[in-house]
Amino acid sequence: MTPSKYGPFAYSAIIDRPALRWPNGARIALLVAPNIEYFHLDLPLQGVAEPNVAAWAERDYGNRVAVFRMMEVFDRHGLRATVCLNSDVCKYHPRIIEEGMKRRWEWMGHGLTNSSFPCDRPKDEQRALVRECLDTIAKSTGARPKGWLGPGLRENWDTLDILAEEGIEYVCDWCNDDQPVNMTLESGKKLVAVQYSQQLNDFGVFLRQMRTPEEFRDMICRSFDVLLREAEKADTAKVMTIALHPFITGIPHRIDALDAALEHVCRSDNVWKTTGSEIVAAYRAQVRD
Repeated sequence: MTPSKYGPFAYSAIIDRPALRWPNGARIALLVAPNIEYFHLDLPLQGVAEPNVAAWAERDYGNRVAVFRMMEVFDRHGLRATVCLNSDVCKYHPRIIEEGMKRRWEWMGHGLTNSSFPCDRPKDEQRALVRECLDTIAKSTGARPKGWLGPGLRENWDTLDILAEEGIEYVCDWCNDDQPVNMTLESGKKLVAVQYSQQLNDFGVFLRQMRTPEEFRDMICRSFDVLLREAEKADTAKVMTIALHPFITGIPHRIDALDAALEHVCRSDNVWKTTGSEIVAAYRAQVRD
């Protein structure tokens, strides 16, 4: 992709599109995307020289305790997570992978570690890091990821080409729609943008906007209500993604608010509890380039 293009897709007004359908007539595809990440104690974190003990320990709590608390909530609502996974988790915290595999979670590539960003490297180095990430996850889970979320949702002009060359089918960095979007690269390779979320994202909600757990619960519930109302009115279907981090939402004083929000969403007969690759398969079966 080059800087002169309007993204790797054409502009499309949602009101002009053919109706989109999900399995069993569901209106909303619910994608729950926890970011399970690894941070190195001997690398800078949040702009502070190593060791940033306080920030590192907070994140380590997510992988030692909070992620398992989240698993219980997802299980209660019959949700399979689509995990944005730093592949270093496979090396250093394999117990998380074991529990996720029991639940048939889907694993997306999310770089090796959130202590560094592949897109900051030259093209050949970026390709090697992407390949290492995908290969490590494949070795740990038995399947190479089909999806990708860049650390920090960051890309450079080479990233999409590299991802397509490495067999990625969908990317989640492009949060610009309520439905999947076809992407065509200059090479002719195809990708699908499956929207992650910058709005229903606990990182921004709690750490930047400083909202309360109850406010996050209400954001999720209100978003679902509006998306469902619009989908029913237009006789179409949409995607709703909830982006989470164990060290943020998985802590004791926030987890019940997530549980309550998922209770509201999942009680509807119009919800398809699904994963990223299932969304892509359903979308590609009915929407062509």
